[in-house]
Amino acid sequence: MVFGEGNPQARLMLVGEAPGSDEDRLGRPFVGRAGQLLDRILEAANIERKEIYITNVVKCRPPANRMPSQAEVESCRPYLTEQLELVKPKIVVCLGALATRNLIDRNTSITRVRGQWHQKGSHHLIATFHPAALLRDPGKKKPVWEDFKQVMRYYHDHRGG
Repeated sequence: MVFGEGNPQARLMLVGEAPGSDEDRLGRPFVGRAGQLLDRILEAANIERKEIYITNVVKCRPPANRMPSQAEVESCRPYLTEQLELVKPKIVVCLGALATRNLIDRNTSITRVRGQWHQKGSHHLIATFHPAALLRDPGKKKPVWEDFKQVMRYYHDHRGG
C-alpha cells in the first residue's frame, strides 16, 4: 500500500491515479520516471516537495499497471477523503483523468477542465495532465507548465493563509 507522503499541514496537495511499480516497490508516491518529472516541475515552480502532500486516488498498484477499476476507486475513497480532511490543503492539483473525475466531476474529461479552477468546500482544485502522460506525449508539457504557473501564483500569493 502506498498511502501518501509529505507535510501533514500542507497547503498544496497533489493527487495522482495509482502507484506504479517503483512506487509499489518503495512504498512512496511518485518516485518513478513520472515522479522524477514531477519533481522537476515542482522545482521549476519553486515549490519544495517537502512542503506539500502527495497521494493517489487508489493506494495499491493495479495488476499490470492498468487503470484502476471503479471498485478499487470506491474501496480507497474513504482514505482519500480522510487525507483531504486531515491535511486541509487550500490547493489540490488533480494529476490525470482519474483524479479529475473523482475530485472535480465524475462526468468530465481532463481535456475539458484542465487549467480551470474549481471550488469544493475549502479546496481550490485544478486539473492537469499526469506526468506519465507527458512522458508519452511531450506536447503536453507546455499546457502542464501553464497549469503549474497558475498553481505557483496562487500558492506563493497565499502563503500566509
